[in-house]
Amino acid sequence: MAVIVKFIVVRNGEEKMTFATKKEADDYDKMLDIADNVYEFLEDAKVKLDETQLESIALLLAENREKLMLILRGINPKKQEIKKPDSAAAPAPKKAKAKKEQSEPNLL
Repeated sequence: MAVIVKFIVVRNGEEKMTFATKKEADDYDKMLDIADNVYEFLEDAKVKLDETQLESIALLLAENREKLMLILRGINPKKQEIKKPDSAAAPAPKKAKAKKEQSEPNLL
């Protein structure tokens, strides 16, 4: 007989999602906590939205919290994503070539 461990995220007595790892379940639960807080924030705001719109916006913001944090800091998330791969990948090969050339004696 096989034993299968499942991690189930439950909110208000309702099963929301099932995961294979505790980390995934914890991450999803945290996202739901953030969405609840954003929902309350938007509900208290003077913006008139119905319950479905509040829930959709709160989940969208919670699911994209990394990008949202950059936006709130005044950083364009699209530029941030482009800079990371270029700056991290470009210098490494140049330095490696320079070290090779310095360590190899010129026989000519």
